[in-house]
Amino acid sequence: MSNTKNSQDSQSSQKSQDSQDSRTSNGNETARKRPNPMEVLRQARGQLAELTGMEAESVSSFEQTEDGWALEVEVLELERVPDTMSLMASYQVELDSDGQLTGYRRVRRYERGRSDARRSGGR
Repeated sequence: MSNTKNSQDSQSSQKSQDSQDSRTSNGNETARKRPNPMEVLRQARGQLAELTGMEAESVSSFEQTEDGWALEVEVLELERVPDTMSLMASYQVELDSDGQLTGYRRVRRYERGRSDARRSGGR
């Protein structure tokens, strides 16, 4: 009987240790795992659309920062006919390292059919 009890105690102790190791390992993996760029882009577009009610048409700038991510997102603000006269806007979007939106602001508005000669690149 003593052998059986020791065997059961040993199994119980091992299960408890495995469970604890699993929680620690999963917790560490979750803490270490950063979203990949495509996940960040999807999250940013979705969160901006939810907050502003406007769907993102494109992302013109995307970079990883010390604090997370910075994007410039183009949205359709006012649809007009012809389409080249529609009003577009660029939003600067900031996300934390987990991909959660921490702030946004409109940085410019323009007609879809007009090029912006004074700016090169997304920022």
